[in-house]
Amino acid sequence: MAKDVFDEYSEVKNTSLASDDSGYDEFNDSVDRGKEVKCESCGGNMVFDPETQMLKCDYCGATLDFEKDKKVSENNIEKAFSTAKKWDNAVVVRCENCGAKVVIESDEVAKECPYCGTSQIKRTDEIVGLKPTAVYPFMIKADDAEAIAKKWAKKKLYAPIKFKKEIEAKNFHGVFEPGFTFDSNTFSSYSGVLGKTKTRTVGSGKNRRVETYVQWFHVSGTYTTFFDDVTISASNETAQKQFNKLMPFNKDTIRVYEKRFLAGYQANHYTKDIHVCWGEAKGVMDARIRELIIGQYDCDHVQSLNVSTTHKDVTYKYVLFPMYRFNYTFKNKKYDIAVNGSTGKVVGKTPVSVWKVLITIGIAIAIAAGLYILYRLGAPQ
Repeated sequence: MAKDVFDEYSEVKNTSLASDDSGYDEFNDSVDRGKEVKCESCGGNMVFDPETQMLKCDYCGATLDFEKDKKVSENNIEKAFSTAKKWDNAVVVRCENCGAKVVIESDEVAKECPYCGTSQIKRTDEIVGLKPTAVYPFMIKADDAEAIAKKWAKKKLYAPIKFKKEIEAKNFHGVFEPGFTFDSNTFSSYSGVLGKTKTRTVGSGKNRRVETYVQWFHVSGTYTTFFDDVTISASNETAQKQFNKLMPFNKDTIRVYEKRFLAGYQANHYTKDIHVCWGEAKGVMDARIRELIIGQYDCDHVQSLNVSTTHKDVTYKYVLFPMYRFNYTFKNKKYDIAVNGSTGKVVGKTPVSVWKVLITIGIAIAIAAGLYILYRLGAPQ
C-alpha cells in the first residue's frame, strides 16, 4: 500500500476548511468566470481572443493586451493539505437539469448551462476554494472548432444529417475544465512470483511431443522513478477517460493563471477535491510502477506482485484546461462532443441514423445477390 505525505495530513481537523455536508472541503477547486473588462473606446465588454491572445471588444474590435507569465511553478502539496485560500466575489451556480456546477462573478448572471444548454441555473451556497495556479489559454476560436468538428463528423458515416448540420459555432460552449497535475519522486520495494512460458520435448517414439509449461521464479528488490505531470480531471462533467483522450494540451502555451484568460468563457466547478485527485493520481502511478517493475524481467505471467511505494517531494499544479463542448439530443439521448481548445483534438460519440444503417445493409445485400447471380450465370452448366 502506498505511503506518502497525504497520510500525514489525513488526520488533520480544520473546521475552516468545511464547505458543506458533501464530504468535500474548501479544496473543492474551482474558478470564477473572467470578469469582463469594459472597452475604453465604446464601453462594450471585452473577451479573450484566441487568435491574438489579447482581450478584444465584441462591438468595435478594439484590443487590449495584458501580461502573460510563462513561469508556472510547482506547489508543495503539504501546504495545500494544511492551508486554504478563498476566492473573492465568486459564487457557484448549479444546473437543475444536468447537475453541472459553474463558478461566476457574484454580480454576473448565468444564462445557460455549458453542458446541456438549458437555462435552469440556480445559485448555491457552496464555498469557492483554491485559486488556480496555471491555465492553458484557448488557442482555437469557436469558428475553427466548428470547422474541426464538422470535418470529424463527416467521417462518421452513420451520423444523422441533422446532427451534422447542428455542429455550428453558436452551439459550442467554451469551458475551462479543472484538473490537477502531480509530480512525485517514488521509492518502491517489491516481491512476487513471475513466470515465463517455455516449451520442452517429452516422451519418446510415438509418444514424443512438445509441451508448454510456465517456469515460475521469485523476484524482489527496489525501484525508484519520477513522475511528471500526472494529470487528473477534477470534474465529473469530464470523465477521466474522456480527459485522457483529449490530452495532450500544448505545453508551450501554459501560463500562470490570470483571470483575463477566462473573459467570455465559463469555468466548471470541480466536484473532486485535491485529496480525491491525489488518491487517483497515486493509483495511476502505482499501476505504472508495476508495469515498470515487471518490464525488467523476461516474463509473461504474474502470479503475485506486492509493491509498497513511498512518495516524496510531491508537488501539484491546479490547472484550467480549455474545451469547446457541444451537446446534442437525439431520440431523448444526449451526445457530448468535446474539442481540445488548445490543439483541436476532438473526442465524442455521435448518434446513429437507423435509415443509414438499413440502406447500407440493403446495398450490401444487393451487391452480394448480384455477385451470386453473376457467379451462377458464369458457372458451367
